[in-house]
Amino acid sequence: QLQLVESGGGSVQDGGSLRLSCAASGSTFSLNAMGWYRLAPGKQRELVAAITRGGSTSYADSVKGRFTISRDNGKNTVYLQMNILKPEDTAVYYCNAESSLYGRRWGQGTQVTVSS
Repeated sequence: QLQLVESGGGSVQDGGSLRLSCAASGSTFSLNAMGWYRLAPGKQRELVAAITRGGSTSYADSVKGRFTISRDNGKNTVYLQMNILKPEDTAVYYCNAESSLYGRRWGQGTQVTVSS
């Protein structure tokens, strides 16, 4: 199996920063792309950022220039550095991983709240 455990959410003020982490365990040799999604009340789930095993990245337009995704393949961990946070970034953030054995896997989610 493949498990994902997120950490690093919390509450910050407008303009603040947070760093999310997602550690994978289990059959980590099967990991391919990893990413972060978010779900805000009344909105659809949104892909925030993604990174391939080789390090190629992509971002939602709404976070470009503010968020940075990275991964440490040796630690089987993906990170999301979030700077210049805005109230509209408030959401539950979910780690996602594509596994060659188990398909798409999800973390439990971590709340990010940005107050104005």
